[in-house]
Amino acid sequence: MTFQGSGPLDTGNVSGGGGGGGGGGRIALGGGAGLIITIVALLFGINPGDIMGGGTGSSTNSASTSQIDQHIAACTVEKANQGDEICRIVATTNSLDDVWPTLMSNYTPPQTIIFDGSVNTACGAASSSTGPFYCPADQTAYFDPSFFATLEQMGGSNGALAQEYVVAHEYGHHVQNLTGALRKGQQLGSQGPRSGSVRVELQADCLAGVWANHADDVSDGQFGVQTISQQEIQGVIQTAKAIGDDTIQGSNSNPEGWTHGSAEQRARWFMVGYQSGDPKRCDTFATNDL
Repeated sequence: MTFQGSGPLDTGNVSGGGGGGGGGGRIALGGGAGLIITIVALLFGINPGDIMGGGTGSSTNSASTSQIDQHIAACTVEKANQGDEICRIVATTNSLDDVWPTLMSNYTPPQTIIFDGSVNTACGAASSSTGPFYCPADQTAYFDPSFFATLEQMGGSNGALAQEYVVAHEYGHHVQNLTGALRKGQQLGSQGPRSGSVRVELQADCLAGVWANHADDVSDGQFGVQTISQQEIQGVIQTAKAIGDDTIQGSNSNPEGWTHGSAEQRARWFMVGYQSGDPKRCDTFATNDL
């Protein structure tokens, strides 16, 4: 997906962080189990190290953070469109912060931290193997760009919109934090096909679709994108399916252990949001037909 305009991006809410290995590095992907468990732990305000047996410490490499900050400061629309993943994350946050105020009156932008290796958060320590996540305790979305290569290895698309969907999904969690949906999800449990966690994750997929619907509508704001193609949407669907619980867990998948929803559910709820453009259609808490 190509962003419109030219010149510097707004980096006011984006900064660098983390670096080095630290205890967070012991949270391994492990065929997908580590990724799923640690994201849920962070989302529900639990230190993932307490679940996975990793340490709670996470070193911060100031040199690495400084390099990321310098990279962020130099980001332009052109670099984002040329495939610079850090700048693509920044550009996507610009678009999200342009679209969401038109859809909800009480929207306030989250912070975004782009890290390398490991990072400390108000939800605990995390590492690159955690994958992108949102911490409600500090209202911050965290991204290690190396995740995009991992996502492709898992069967996801390496297309621009597929990567932007990942960013929009985490912003969806911020929207849920503002609406109270995260608190509702916490009351309904963290595992199972109809658990609070699955409802929260599917709703975030739907909210990402809502953003995609409005992102190419210049009238929504000043920071738009060129018209999204069907091929780009198929890349998002491919990616959503690649990170479904049943896909990650394989033939031994047990719905009672699900935390994010099946491949079909994740793709379907993104499309509900994308086709409707209406956040109200994303109420995964009002139905058991997930």
